[in-house]
Amino acid sequence: MLTYDVDFWSIRKRSGRPKPFEVRWFVGGRSHSKSFKLKTQAEGRLSELMTALRERDQFDQETGLPARELAALNSPTWYEHATAYALMKWPRAAAKHRASIAESLAVVVPALVTTRRGAPKAKTLRAALYQWTFRAVSGPDGELVARHVAEEPPEDIRAALSWLSEHSMQVSALENPELLRPALDVLSRRMDGRKAAENTLRRKLMVLSNFLRYTVEEKGLLSANPLQRVDWSPPETDDEIDFRYVPGPAQARALIDAVRTAGPRGEHMAAFFGCLYYAAMRPGEIASLKRSNCTLPPDTEEAADQWGELLFGESRPEVGGGWTDDGTSYESRGLKRRARGATRSVPIPPALVKMLRDHIAAYGTAPDGRLFRAARGSRVRSTEYCELWSAARVKVLTEQEAESPLADVPYSLRHAGVSLWIKSGVDPAEVAARAGHSIAVLYRFYAKILKGDQGRSNQLIAKGLADDE
Repeated sequence: MLTYDVDFWSIRKRSGRPKPFEVRWFVGGRSHSKSFKLKTQAEGRLSELMTALRERDQFDQETGLPARELAALNSPTWYEHATAYALMKWPRAAAKHRASIAESLAVVVPALVTTRRGAPKAKTLRAALYQWTFRAVSGPDGELVARHVAEEPPEDIRAALSWLSEHSMQVSALENPELLRPALDVLSRRMDGRKAAENTLRRKLMVLSNFLRYTVEEKGLLSANPLQRVDWSPPETDDEIDFRYVPGPAQARALIDAVRTAGPRGEHMAAFFGCLYYAAMRPGEIASLKRSNCTLPPDTEEAADQWGELLFGESRPEVGGGWTDDGTSYESRGLKRRARGATRSVPIPPALVKMLRDHIAAYGTAPDGRLFRAARGSRVRSTEYCELWSAARVKVLTEQEAESPLADVPYSLRHAGVSLWIKSGVDPAEVAARAGHSIAVLYRFYAKILKGDQGRSNQLIAKGLADDE
């Protein structure tokens, strides 16, 4: 029990003892004492206790210690606290978020240590934390435990975790926010020392911020969030897409045609890339696209120019098998940033209608109705379609273009599709709805194109004003 009822006695000297100078005080009527070899030591301790009381720090009746001092003694290390945090988050977190938490904490925790002497290699430490400490598995009794508790790790991993356990800072040490600076600095760099990508830094910083807020607000292990007290700011970021490297309509069609002519697997995946461009779908959404999601006009000459429609409400983002509940390399989940069960409808032009119709006729569907699948029926892996895309770039682009970031990843086709809609004059709200963006996100990423269309908008407004007059 904590109380302000504290009384101090003068220092007592007891001759003939190894530590003759005794500090005595009463907390809530209970007597406490501490002996020292030198009188100056005893005076220093008495001064500390009296200062704590003057600063309105309550004392614990059982131990006689000031509350802050007791909290520091009982404080877990950052290694222990981060392990408990990862286990707490695991049941309710999506697989990709589990991996993101582990990746971020595996960077931060090795920076919060009392010494670097004898430290394992940074790569080994990160692997030990990412793969073994912050990955949860079922223990003998079915409860969630860190992987290294349920399985025997390799010797280098076990040694790395042992060193970190011994030298990890106590959580209470970050009452001095300056000690957080090394962790922030390492977040902003890659392992090779180069500057980390802006999106990567922002994602890891968000995990750290949530972790520290939990530490302060829910666990009460710190009096204030050190992230808000340290003089450090992340680098300025510019989210706008660099449209110099987004393929135009002719290039996009040529790249998709190059995929189609890259052998049997290319023929199977051509419509996958068509969905990226003509429907601006995300790869995870395409991976879960089923025949029942496709409304296609009849294959007749009269319907050749009719549009179809795709309706989807599921995504299968790719993630390592260690982060999913069932051990698969992907997770079935709702649409990005939408409630589970929400759907999105996207009209598709005749070009994509034909591609999908031809694909279904040639390859059918998986047993569960999915249009695109790997050789054994599982989700198409990113390594597979990225290889096809790399080969298509070499075939279509000039040598100089191929060495540039132009259409460097398949996702460039999604940017190309959304850009085409905006340039064609589609209302931004409709573009955002089809792409699965919020209006704010659309303007953040596509601001250059949207601003570039202001001249056309001004002309339409001027015409409206003139007609009214």
